[in-house]
Amino acid sequence: MASEFQWDKKESGIVLGSFFWGYCFTQVLGGYVSDRVGGEKVIVMATVGWGSLLTLTPMIAHFSAVPLVSVTLSRFLMGLLQGVHFPSLASLFSQKVPQHERAFISSTVGTGSQIGTLLIGGAGSMLMDWYSWEFVFYFSGLLAVSWAYCIWKQLLKGPIISLETVGVSLVKSRSARIPWKRLFSKPPVWAVIFAHLCTSSTFYTLLSWLPTFFKDSFPDAKGWVFNMVPWLVAIPSSILGGYLSDHLISLGFETAAVRKLMQFFAMGASSVFTLLLCGTRTFPLAVAFVSATMGFQTFTHSGVSVNVQDLAPSCAGSLYGVMNTGGALSGVFFVYFSGYVIDTTGSWASVFALMSLVNVVGLVVFLVFAEAERVDIDDSKPKCESIQI
Repeated sequence: MASEFQWDKKESGIVLGSFFWGYCFTQVLGGYVSDRVGGEKVIVMATVGWGSLLTLTPMIAHFSAVPLVSVTLSRFLMGLLQGVHFPSLASLFSQKVPQHERAFISSTVGTGSQIGTLLIGGAGSMLMDWYSWEFVFYFSGLLAVSWAYCIWKQLLKGPIISLETVGVSLVKSRSARIPWKRLFSKPPVWAVIFAHLCTSSTFYTLLSWLPTFFKDSFPDAKGWVFNMVPWLVAIPSSILGGYLSDHLISLGFETAAVRKLMQFFAMGASSVFTLLLCGTRTFPLAVAFVSATMGFQTFTHSGVSVNVQDLAPSCAGSLYGVMNTGGALSGVFFVYFSGYVIDTTGSWASVFALMSLVNVVGLVVFLVFAEAERVDIDDSKPKCESIQI
């Protein structure tokens, strides 16, 4: 698109970055609405919206007088619609899945990100070679809308939002206000938020800069190797982390201890392999270390991500929205700051060391303050126990 519409790197960056700004704005709203009408309904409605918008993007670009502005706006709207996804999942799991099964469900669903990356990466590359860039949008957009239709047809089986649903949700909104003051007065809540900020910032940095690192350090290496192998490792790692977490809880281990163990792998073990990248001289070793880093990072699905549901099951979507908003913003900032460090020092080792330091600090805070007991209710006045979505 940049080539066809003659966008320079700055203009391309504006288009790409616009998605993330939109993504930050609807996290809390998506979780709040999901806590009241059901996460599955919010996900289906949002998917129809962003899938349709994705399908129409080529037409928006071609028929606009200023493609840069119109495509930037469409990407911003896509970010708004996709921003509700993970808070809605958190709300859905907290309402529908027992505590001792949440880690495996969460980690298994989380592999969809890696599977989707591989799918659209492979299919998109072929569509680009066979046809043109427009078909990448048509394929992914129609695939999303088709998925939403199947979910609605097979699972929801009726109107997604009815007048009755709206009325009930309004009543619940008045009678079951989110106890923000109570939540933010609890150290475990701040611990899970801070750990998520650290995890997100390092994950976004790896996602954004690893291709450049491999291109600079190993210019003759094949791109498909470092673009695919880490994701292929991450998929079974995520499922393994979820299974191990739920299995340990079923054996009688304390939930809080298991959550901390999973986060130790996600932030501690992954940091060890990130540090090893600092002195890597060979391409196979670099790919192995990156794959190990990405694999261990998926254990956060069984740690921090599930811990939100432990702490506040009645408003998990809303709390996750707050947490993920901060994570997205910190990720954007850290990606830019990492670029500054690379330009200033000319050293990738500085960036990897900084990432490891951030992860270790976040891990220490989580290990010290994290808990798994509910903090969204007052034991003397259990107001949230009767909420059923």
